[in-house]
Amino acid sequence: MKALQNKTVVTIIAGIICIVILAFSYTSRVNKKISAIEVPVAKMDIAAREQITKDKITKVKVAASALTKNVYINQADIENKYVNYNTKIPEGSFFYSNAVVDWSTMPDAAWSEISDNNTIVSLPVNNRTTYGNSIYPGDKIDIYYSTRDGNLLVLGKLIEGITVLAVKDSQGYHINQKSASQKDAVALIFSVPEDQHLLIRKAMYLEGSQSLIPVPRNIAYSQSDIETNISSEYLRGLIESQCLNIPLDTVEEATDNAVKVTE
Repeated sequence: MKALQNKTVVTIIAGIICIVILAFSYTSRVNKKISAIEVPVAKMDIAAREQITKDKITKVKVAASALTKNVYINQADIENKYVNYNTKIPEGSFFYSNAVVDWSTMPDAAWSEISDNNTIVSLPVNNRTTYGNSIYPGDKIDIYYSTRDGNLLVLGKLIEGITVLAVKDSQGYHINQKSASQKDAVALIFSVPEDQHLLIRKAMYLEGSQSLIPVPRNIAYSQSDIETNISSEYLRGLIESQCLNIPLDTVEEATDNAVKVTE
């Protein structure tokens, strides 16, 4: 009988302990959700591509339950980063992960790092010429040229080792990777030295953009150190022979404040 009483007491005590633990756990979770924490918010409107500097950030206290997983709660995680190209952060707004990026991952960021001697080119393309939308930023491509010389078809590699900077759809949006909602590419954007830029423009005006055929290679080619070069002097000569070469002029200031042009 005494043993039974002892067992009952033990069971009651164990039950009470479990209830206390559950109550403490529940209270802790509730307090954690309703407790106010400091989070960074925008002190002013911050435009797309604008740097998020310290003076553009302030802090407010909010309930932890009001925050979603994609909200930054540490100022150090956003300071000196940038607002994504396709959005802006209004005054008083939280900083969301999809709105804050490093400059290196910003679409078009590569444009700011091209050589001073290079020129940006936008090559019109379509689903077929991009091999079913299979060319992406960072890929290296070669450009082939197709034309006729009298009754003969001429086809060959014109320029090799071109790095694609951006791929855009008809609305100007960037295409960075394959997705179910991806639209067809309409432009490959890259930079080449000015002499190659002029050669590409001449080819476009002579035969149309369809005469320039982008050809992707494998991953090893894209990761190689190959430089952008004209591949065929024959094709360059064929294009140049149909164009008037205009030399660049040098503008100098004359002593009488008139403009003097020399070649």
